[in-house]
Amino acid sequence: MNEQNVAAPLRVAVVGMGGIGNTHSRAYKANPLAKLVAVCDVVKEKADKAATDHGVKAYYSLQDMLANEEIDIVDVSTGGYENGSWHFDPTMEALDAGKHVLCEKPLSNDIDESREMVRYAAERQLYLGCNLNHYFTDTAARARKYMDDGDIGELIYTLFKVGFNGGEATYNFNPSPRFNQPYAHMKAFLTHPFSVMRYFAGDITHIQTFSDRPGFRQNKGDLLVSINSVHCRFANGSIGYLLSHRGEATWGLGGWWSCEVAGSKGTFCIENCVERLTYWPSVKPDDKFGLGQGPIPQVMDTGVKDFGATFPNRINAFLEDVTNGVPLEKLRSSGRDALATMEYIFAVIESYESGGELVRPQPLPLLKGNPAKEKI
Repeated sequence: MNEQNVAAPLRVAVVGMGGIGNTHSRAYKANPLAKLVAVCDVVKEKADKAATDHGVKAYYSLQDMLANEEIDIVDVSTGGYENGSWHFDPTMEALDAGKHVLCEKPLSNDIDESREMVRYAAERQLYLGCNLNHYFTDTAARARKYMDDGDIGELIYTLFKVGFNGGEATYNFNPSPRFNQPYAHMKAFLTHPFSVMRYFAGDITHIQTFSDRPGFRQNKGDLLVSINSVHCRFANGSIGYLLSHRGEATWGLGGWWSCEVAGSKGTFCIENCVERLTYWPSVKPDDKFGLGQGPIPQVMDTGVKDFGATFPNRINAFLEDVTNGVPLEKLRSSGRDALATMEYIFAVIESYESGGELVRPQPLPLLKGNPAKEKI
């Protein structure tokens, strides 16, 4: 019998009862691997409403919740400046109490805090995961199988486009100091494309950016550097390009989210994240194609258009990994993976501030492993 079918559900508490916190809570409630036991928010009204909605007890401080509940996992879904300034303290408090943590992205809006979170989780030998949910999809799983089966071959390039559909007519100035910051879009949003690019193509060793904000933002006093054009080099020698904006225009081919990965034996492209995957085999010596023609593609159309489906998928993966006691280094979408995205983002910021100079992101902490759990 599968171990996860007989293990007791993991007791989960969610901190930060905004939209994401409630989305996560619903996912835990629907998952047999979890038992939602409590919710917490420093705003009493939010905590009380969430407690009523989910049928659990409300707390107004993490300290009280940790002292009064039996908890295996603390889900940190707080926000803050640049969507991440309130992640560090509850994550560190939960780790200090011996709890596993799933943290919203970005890991933190401060790179030193991000590094410390990963370091401390490793020191405490606890699972630290991050909600990098964009590759927990059927399309990404099938694309990965193409790679594992040798149908992509040696990687050549990775192209990623992601953002919101919009334009000047739909632009609304957000005056909140929590998000009217130059690098808020980079820190809050580029975590996702960088996580997917790394998932398919590996670590990034070089970064260069030319980023800007359109005139209609500048005229409103909007500080957000919202258009990001990023060139990358991967450790395997392949190259990459990331284009992101925050609703400055309407996306064309590929939709609001597209990832194209090309290799010596084939190419795939995922469109709209959860919706469609196309694979093109490489040209064979006997193929006869005219200009602009190529091999017949294989198309996987999931029929899924709801991006919200990624949240329960990602949370289920975290619950599976913790339930099955996987080695810390094998945790999917780990804190270390999230730290990688932050190292890349801060390299983008450095490149932007230097006028587009080439930057090498800081290397990730080395994996150490646990001899008691390693299978040779």
